[in-house]
Amino acid sequence: MNYRGKTWTAAALVGAITLTSACSGGSDAKTDQPNAGSAGAATDSQKKQTITMIDYRYGAFPPTGGKGLEMINEKFNVDFKPQYVVRSDYDQKLSAVVASGEIPDIIVMEGPDSNFYKWAKQGAFLPVNDLLDKYPTMKQIPDKVRKAVTVNGKIYAVQKYLTDNYQLTPIIRKDWLDKLGLEVPKNYDELKKVAIAFTQNDPDGNGKNDTYGLAMSANINPSFGMGAYWDFEAWYHKNADGQVIPGIISEARKQHIGWLADLYKEGAITKDFALLNWTQTNKEFYSGKAGIFIGTPRGMNPTSMQGLVDVNPNAKIVPIPPFQAPDGSQGFVSSPGYYGIVMLNAKLAKDPDKVNKIMEMLDYGRKFVPLEQRNASNADFDWLNGKEGQGYNIENGSVRREVEEKGLAPINYLPDKTMWAPNDMSNGYSTEYTVPLLRDLAASLEKMNGETKHLVNPVNSVVSETKASKDTELSKFLYTEQTKMIFGEKPLSDWDKMVKEWSDKGGAQIIKEVNEGLKANGYSGPQWK
Repeated sequence: MNYRGKTWTAAALVGAITLTSACSGGSDAKTDQPNAGSAGAATDSQKKQTITMIDYRYGAFPPTGGKGLEMINEKFNVDFKPQYVVRSDYDQKLSAVVASGEIPDIIVMEGPDSNFYKWAKQGAFLPVNDLLDKYPTMKQIPDKVRKAVTVNGKIYAVQKYLTDNYQLTPIIRKDWLDKLGLEVPKNYDELKKVAIAFTQNDPDGNGKNDTYGLAMSANINPSFGMGAYWDFEAWYHKNADGQVIPGIISEARKQHIGWLADLYKEGAITKDFALLNWTQTNKEFYSGKAGIFIGTPRGMNPTSMQGLVDVNPNAKIVPIPPFQAPDGSQGFVSSPGYYGIVMLNAKLAKDPDKVNKIMEMLDYGRKFVPLEQRNASNADFDWLNGKEGQGYNIENGSVRREVEEKGLAPINYLPDKTMWAPNDMSNGYSTEYTVPLLRDLAASLEKMNGETKHLVNPVNSVVSETKASKDTELSKFLYTEQTKMIFGEKPLSDWDKMVKEWSDKGGAQIIKEVNEGLKANGYSGPQWK
């Protein structure tokens, strides 16, 4: 998995830093008989609906008969049957389920890939254009975000909330900087100096040559782009023909790969990073070996951070603010505005009561609760989190939830459990961390992002079918070639040759389709917020 390798991968990466999601399967469900004790023939809205779902999980699954599931069934008068699949097997499982025609009522995906667009065109999903504005949390989804799941004018998914600006950005060991008399770097020359000093000058003071600068894994992940100008996913630069292009083939990226190659020669980047997965690279930073990594206010792993505190009790970590680019711009890239999509089986068009029930469940799980009300005094919060003393407890003013695999809370099962917040800061992610170092880092990341401009990545509101079908393959080609350049196995002078091969393999068609979409959207140049 690459650091924001797709529009939704940033959040997936956060899921890898912690644990997230799940999967399921099912078939077209029949409506059960009315509840026992009801008088006379019940109306459709009074019938207990059987609702099936397929979803994925990165970590452990909640149990089949957990208390949280019982609470959902009782509250919504449903027989909810979720099936979960481990994320690594999910795409294959979902493809088989769709091919069988026995599609569950609810289908969850990480984001709109080539299968999503193919299945939407084939009529597998129910259009939700007329439904979104009927529900408060769905009405908040911006038009520009809805475009990502729109095919031929029809919206085929409900998108899950993602903060606008809380992307994964570089962080640094402040205690190491202090030990060596260095400041938080403000440009790439300073960052190179710091990374080499972390490698050569014993920043942890243990008298051993066992530290280095940048923690990195396969696919140049993270790439340490210090702003939109250097961001490999940002469609910010233009080619000689005036077309907007992805950062990964830009001149800025070429210079950045050369910078990484210089650092690799100095031993200031994880050795043989191309062979390491994300979990292994996390350990490089959280075991105290590397001094520069990435973080975000949302979804970081307290266990990993506690591991660092156990090794380095005096550790301090701070964000590295974005660098000023050669063109004068300064700021990171905003998120796509969503992570995760929920689709409904097209056959539900014949069962509007079930559709309404599903939408009600979705909307309820997304309900925003202000930070100061996240306790038992707020009935919605208390119920969603499994009731105080059962699914969660309040410790030192912060919420401490039971692990998902116990299945004690409805949020362990609902198809969407992410509150749709009015703005990034109102989420208060930093306040819910139990490890002081992590809480302080998350708070400083929240503050930095609040003070930083963010580029609205124009590609997020454009649909390119070639990009959806070929982007993974083509990106892998570029990661491989650029990794060879960092290792010194290929010269940087091969850059244009690499870009041409990428273009011939489908990249040129992606650029063409994206630029046509941008033109249709009235794109006039970079927009910052």
